[in-house]
Amino acid sequence: MALQGPFVVVADGPAPDIVEALRKAGAFPVVETKWPDAADAVTSVAPEAVVIAEVCSDRERAAEYGRALAERIAARDSAFTPVVTRTREDASVPVDGALSLSASVPAARIAERVSAVQRVRTLHATVLRRMATLTSHGGTAPELPQSDPLDEATVLVAGRGRSYPALAVAVGERVGLVGALSVESAARALNARDIDGIVIGDGFGPRIVEALLTVLAEDVRFRDLPVAALGGHHGAVEDFYAHLPNLDRVGEGPERLVERFLPFVRLHAFAQRLKRMLKSLDAQGMIDPDTGLLVQQAFWRDLNRAVGEAEKRGVGLSIARFSFERGDRRTSLDAGRLVGRLMRQVDFACREADNSIFAVFTETDLRAAHVIARRIASVLKHTMLAADRKRGGIETAITLATLKPSDNVDSLIARVVGEVAAG
Repeated sequence: MALQGPFVVVADGPAPDIVEALRKAGAFPVVETKWPDAADAVTSVAPEAVVIAEVCSDRERAAEYGRALAERIAARDSAFTPVVTRTREDASVPVDGALSLSASVPAARIAERVSAVQRVRTLHATVLRRMATLTSHGGTAPELPQSDPLDEATVLVAGRGRSYPALAVAVGERVGLVGALSVESAARALNARDIDGIVIGDGFGPRIVEALLTVLAEDVRFRDLPVAALGGHHGAVEDFYAHLPNLDRVGEGPERLVERFLPFVRLHAFAQRLKRMLKSLDAQGMIDPDTGLLVQQAFWRDLNRAVGEAEKRGVGLSIARFSFERGDRRTSLDAGRLVGRLMRQVDFACREADNSIFAVFTETDLRAAHVIARRIASVLKHTMLAADRKRGGIETAITLATLKPSDNVDSLIARVVGEVAAG
């Protein structure tokens, strides 16, 4: 997307290459400032983004300037302001959470990265505007979660070489981890669940890396997906820079790669959160922005309606309850999003306060509901992320009940809560 609005470029001296690249992309005005004045520039200019052309040369005060800049950005009462920075491999990121690129990347690549993150800022601004509009018309807007998006992020680590165990550990300590030892298993993971970043380790030849990147580049769903390739995939990675703005080849070790990569993962998870929020706002707050399922109020309203229609038309209706051994909130959110992907268009579900999930199968008898529920449970078992990976996958307990002529909603729910697990 073309850049619009003011931008601030921070450096100890002139950065004509960055300024020119931003202007070619449509940015105006582009305000250059030195590190001591960077925080004040953010307040006076109110930029769409901050670009750090070079780290502060005053090492004694670098942390102070970086902290002041971050605090001033956080204090802005507007859509989030991204920070994109050039960073030397031996230097720390000058502002916490900044999106870093190698100091050697061309200025045009910086502009592409800024353009990509502006899509998230625009999305955030849209959500804030829609929330304000809904509230002004007497509606109740769902709250935008304030937790760190990394708490619910998932990263796919693909590889089978020496670095794979270290990469898996470094990633798994910070976010949800999905491992893939082949391109085929990586593709299955991308289609089965929400992925917020991909790390490509060693052990794959150039053609395999190229095949994986081709899949990502050709699918618009993955356009802004952060991708980090470790080590020496020369050529196979650079050819895709124009199609994948958040793709980088990183020559550093696993820990350093993860440190530089996580801000991009956080941003992508934040964007996914905003997209779910937009769907919730489109539904006047009746969709849970955490899972994409119905909120409890809407679920019980639709269940009462579905029971009435089933009795009137003489058709079947079944309900399943999915509960999870060792389940916590992260497990429940993960399950809710997967259930939303797996359910038929005519069915509906919600997540309960105890982290279980109710799913209603309309026009479905007990036998057919059993088949559907078992299929969903099987996918959950093999796809959900276990908090304690040493203990294996998460076991899903299923209880089922079908509507009887003498039933009402209360008796149907009482039976599904109390029935013996279906397996």
